[in-house]
Amino acid sequence: MDLLNLLLDSSNSQALKQLASGFGISESDATNALSGMVPALSGGLRNSLSNAGGQAGLLKALAGGSHQRYVDQPETLTDASTITDGNAILGHLLGSKDASRRVASDVAAQTGLDDGLLKKMLPAVAALVMGSMSKQTAGVANATSSSGDNSGMLGMLAGLLDADKDGSVMDDVVNMARKFL
Repeated sequence: MDLLNLLLDSSNSQALKQLASGFGISESDATNALSGMVPALSGGLRNSLSNAGGQAGLLKALAGGSHQRYVDQPETLTDASTITDGNAILGHLLGSKDASRRVASDVAAQTGLDDGLLKKMLPAVAALVMGSMSKQTAGVANATSSSGDNSGMLGMLAGLLDADKDGSVMDDVVNMARKFL
């Protein structure tokens, strides 16, 4: 299951409901916003996985962070501390505020949702993405920290980020880079 489908899965319905109510939109609009934002965030994650420094940072964040709380306690998605954490996540994934603004603008064009609303929503979605990945990789992360072998966790992450399900995230990274260039 890829990351978007994981977030839209019925087990995450409370998070979707919280995003909708927290930002004053319908669940359908929240689904559309996620459908536009998550692929861009996944592209940033794939880009991080394509270099050793990015891999190490992501693995450390997933293993040591407390991101799972965003899935387990979706009522925290619109808290100021979540937005702060989400903005930090966006900085790591997208690299700049301009890239974040571009994502919000692109999603607004696709969905008809307000650009300003999407800019406010993006950090909460980034936190939810990290929370979902953290939750999915929790068991592997614990084994990784004791053995030092990251291959299982990287394999699980690759499965979540392989947009076209061809077994490789590299073509997805190249396609994402083309969109931004």
